[in-house]
Amino acid sequence: VQLQASGGGLVQSGGSLRLSCVASGNIYSVNSMSWYRQVPGSNRELVASAAEDGAINYAASVKGRFTISRDNIKDTVYLQMNSLKPEDTAVYYCHAHVTSLLDTSLGDQTVWESDYWGQGTEVTVSS
Repeated sequence: VQLQASGGGLVQSGGSLRLSCVASGNIYSVNSMSWYRQVPGSNRELVASAAEDGAINYAASVKGRFTISRDNIKDTVYLQMNSLKPEDTAVYYCHAHVTSLLDTSLGDQTVWESDYWGQGTEVTVSS
């Protein structure tokens, strides 16, 4: 399974960006899709998550400004970021918890669940 993120860039404070992340490969279902961000010297932090059942969570620092959404048919997650602030500057990573079906040596299939990360897309907000 591969995750391909896109949409980062340079924007002025108060501006907007939309990140996208597409999952591809051996996918039976994408259980959850999330966005994390990381600045140098700090731990990666959860920005927003969207479960397959529609449950959504946001970090307190982005609530009301960012919106996460999923297209379950396209296995894609989006992050609409509005009212961006310089402190939103970071590398943004998409994450997915995926269920795959693997062929066994006995000729049947088994369920495999794993976590995957995208390559990161840089967001820079100038003041």
